[in-house]
Formats: sequence, C-alpha cells, structure tokens
Amino acid sequence: MYTLFSSRKLLLQTEHNSHQNLISVFGKQPRSVWVLVDGVEQEIPFEQVQIGDIVVVHAGQAIPVDGTIVQGQASIDQRMLTGESQPAERSVNEQVFAATMLLSGNIQVRVEKAGQATVAASIGEILNNTSGFTLTMQARGEKLADQSAPPTLGLFAIAMVTLSVQSALAVLWSSIGYNMRIAAPLSLLNYLQIISQQSVLIKDGRSLESLHKVDTVVFDKTGTLTQEQPHVSQVHPWNGLSADEVLTFAAAAEYKQTHPIARAILQAAREHNLSLPTTDHTRYEIGYGLKVQVAGKTVCIGSDRYMQIEQIALPDEVYELQAQCQDQGYSLVYIAIDSTFVGVIELHPTIRPEARQIIQQLHQRGIATYVISGDQEQPTRRLAHDLGIDHYFANVLPEDKSSMVQQLQAEGRFVCFVGDGINDSIALKQANVSISMRGASTIATDTAQIVMMDGSLSQLIHLFEIAEDFENTMRASIVLSIVPGIVTVGGVFFLQWGILTAIMLYNVGLVATIAAAMLPLIKDYAGAPQLTDSQHTDTTTMLPLSKEHEGVS
Repeated sequence: MYTLFSSRKLLLQTEHNSHQNLISVFGKQPRSVWVLVDGVEQEIPFEQVQIGDIVVVHAGQAIPVDGTIVQGQASIDQRMLTGESQPAERSVNEQVFAATMLLSGNIQVRVEKAGQATVAASIGEILNNTSGFTLTMQARGEKLADQSAPPTLGLFAIAMVTLSVQSALAVLWSSIGYNMRIAAPLSLLNYLQIISQQSVLIKDGRSLESLHKVDTVVFDKTGTLTQEQPHVSQVHPWNGLSADEVLTFAAAAEYKQTHPIARAILQAAREHNLSLPTTDHTRYEIGYGLKVQVAGKTVCIGSDRYMQIEQIALPDEVYELQAQCQDQGYSLVYIAIDSTFVGVIELHPTIRPEARQIIQQLHQRGIATYVISGDQEQPTRRLAHDLGIDHYFANVLPEDKSSMVQQLQAEGRFVCFVGDGINDSIALKQANVSISMRGASTIATDTAQIVMMDGSLSQLIHLFEIAEDFENTMRASIVLSIVPGIVTVGGVFFLQWGILTAIMLYNVGLVATIAAAMLPLIKDYAGAPQLTDSQHTDTTTMLPLSKEHEGVS
C-alpha cells in the first residue's frame, strides 16, 4: 500500500512541479517598486502601484509594469516575452513590459498596466488555462482505464476463487491505463514550457495535439508573409531635383514620425548615408500627410489626396505611374516643396526574410500552401510565385477569408490558418488550427490558438516538429500505461504471479511513463535546426543617421 501511494505521489508531484515551472516565470512580481513622487524617488509596496504612476527602473532590475518610457533610454532583455536573442534598445515614448530585464541604462516608466493586467501575467494565466485542457489521447487512455475497471474486478473475483488472495490483489494492482490521467497533462506541461521558451505561446493545448494532422497551411499575405514596414524601391524625382535630394527632404519631414512608411523612408535615407537638415513647425493632416518646415522650405509629404488639399498640381506622368503601381500593389508617397511637386517615393511590400525557407520546409513535410489576400491578383500571384506557394486567393474581403478556409475543409483538408489576427478573426476561428503573428502585446484579445510572440515565422517549422514529437510521446505514454497491466493480468493467470511481481511491473511502467512524459525536457531542443542569421535578419534594422541630424529633437 505504501508503494502505491508513494508512486501516485511521485507522479502528482512531478506534474505539480512542471506546472509551477511553466506559469511562475510569467507570474513573478516584486515586493516593492520605486516611484517618482514630486521629483523624489520613493519605495512603495508593489500592490500600491496605480495607473499613471511614474516607476523608476535601474540597470539590473526587472521592469515591474507595462508602460511607456517618459525619460531615459535603456537596453532591455525581452526574451521572456518575445524570444528576441538580442537586447532591444528602448527610449522615450516606447513601450516596455513587465517580466523583462533592464540590462543597461535608467528609465522612468508611466504605468499603464500592473499586476495581473500585464502582458506577462496574462500569458501566465493563459498557460495555466491551457494546461487544463483534456487531450484526445488522454481521454482515450482514461476511457480505456474506465472501461477496464469492470473486467478487472471480474478477473479479481475469478482469481480469488481459482487462485489465491495474492494473485487476486495482483490483478487489482494492474491499473490498466490509469497513469494516462496524469502522464498526458504532465507531458503537455513540459512541451508547453519548451515551446514558450521558443517565443511561441499556445493558448489551447489541443492545438498542439492537432498540428500533426495539418495537411494545408493558409497564409494571410499582409503582415504575415510580408512585414508591417515596406521598403523604398525607387525615388522618382521631378522639377530638377535628384533622387537623393527628394529622399533627403522626405526623410527630414518624417524624422519624428514612427509609422511604418516613415520608418521605411528613414531607413532608405540611412542606407544612402544622407545628411538631414533640421526641422520645425510640423502640421499634420490626419490620414493624408504632414507639412514641415525643413531648412527654410515648406515640405508637404503624403498621399495624392493631400496634394489636392494643398492645391499642388501633379504632372500627367504621375497619374500613369500611380495606375501602374496600383495594379502591382505598390504604394506611393508624394513630396512637394514650397507648393511645387518635386517627386514621388515608390514603396514595395517587404517579404519576411524567413518566409521562403519556411514554405520550402512545409512542402518537404508534404503540406500544401495557400496565400490569401485582399490585394489585386497580379501582386498576389507574383508573391506566391516568388515564395513557391502552391495556390493563391486574391481580391478576398476580410469577411470572406473564413469562407475560403471552409471551402478547403469541405475538400477534406485539415487547415492551419496563419494571419495577423487583426482582420482575420473569423478565419482564425474557422480553421482547425489558428496561428497569429501579432506578437506578445495582444495575446489577451487574440482569437488565435497559437501566438508567435516575436511576430515572425521563424519558429513555425519547429512548432510542427514539436507537435509531431508530442504526438509520438503521447502514443508511447499510452502504451506504457497499458502494457504493464496487461502483462500483469496475463502473468497472474498463466504463470501464477503474485503481488510482488505485480508491484514491480507497475513501478517499471510508472517510471517508464514519467520518463516518456519528461523526455522533452531531457532532449536538447535548443539545438533544434534554426534559420541562418541572414534569414533572421530584420530588414527594418535602422542604421544611424549622420551626426547633423542626431541632435534634432
């Protein structure tokens, strides 16, 4: 009896420890924090932190809240949330998150979320809920254990009559399939712990079990196969200016902006080593463009509609270029100086550097690929061709994406939908498995079952590999939880085994079941195949601007 309870305790304790290891990483909170009160730092209990407080964080400390930097700059280790291998540089007006580590610098953070409202705490809560899902394989094992109970009692009675009390107790000890009740969630917890360290958050444990059945992956185009930030493909100058001059004025005007188009223009200026003049008196026309004083000149930059608002005439050739770019799915930014049109910047979508290899590896696994987009057919077809994607859907409205997924499912396909989570919510719900690219900051509201916390595709194949390994581990666990019991019953009736042999076999099966469940932690997943550095390289990495403009605030 002691052996029975000890073995059960071991299994339960192992599961409990794995569960705590999984969620505690995201749920840790400091006892106290330093806040700025009337210009003086004061230490207060963490529970007293309120929205709007200014929290002071120094190098070597963990950031305790979600918020926006109001003063200072720092290098921050965000691996816990995003999986980024390199520290992130953050400064004024940029967001920081709890459970990340300040490596260098000092910052003051205006509190936006604290305690259980932070992104880190939300992740911990999601992981806690995820580990509670009953898996199909687990349910199968439990059903078998339940169904084996009446026959076991019957065999117990037969053994009592025909053999001995020792033999009858040995039959009761067989516990066919019982260990699956704990081995399955234990295995799931361990795999969740591993995959969460690879910048992937699984919100529904059943999706990990379903991934190995996926035979079709549907990618949304914008924000999934392409990055949020486009890139400058070409600068078309007019009225005597050079391309570099047009780009210089455009970059100077956009210098203080943070939207993707501004970042793309600034990136191009950095790549051309342009020296930017100072700016002042910026005026915005929301949704259209902005007007900025640059080196004594009035620069207008924005859409063609903004040019019309400012009564700036556009040459006929520009309208021809506009029509061509619209057909190709490209964007144009118009620039005028002192009410005279001087050029247009052509922006192309930036394909994720890892996308091509991901598609190739999916094909190697026998998985069909689709891309779905609201863009015109020509740019969608070209993207599919460039990446080697099998099929494409173009001119698809957001509300129709789920119909496309449903159509594939009607053909007998098991579909995984990968989207940005913004206008894909219906399609994400329709798919058998759903993956979002929105990153860590939106996990609480994201409808997807799986969230790529680093906002990239780099871990997609690794996710499929882990799902396949998880399936193999579950199959091994169910065998290991059943075979010792069957062997015990057979040994009792044919070899006259007693209780000691039954205990020995049971414990062998118990240890083997725990070992199978713990196997993912033993394996070195850190050594799993990764994409090359060049494929991980973010094409939006900002190079430093020349000294002339670095001092402009």
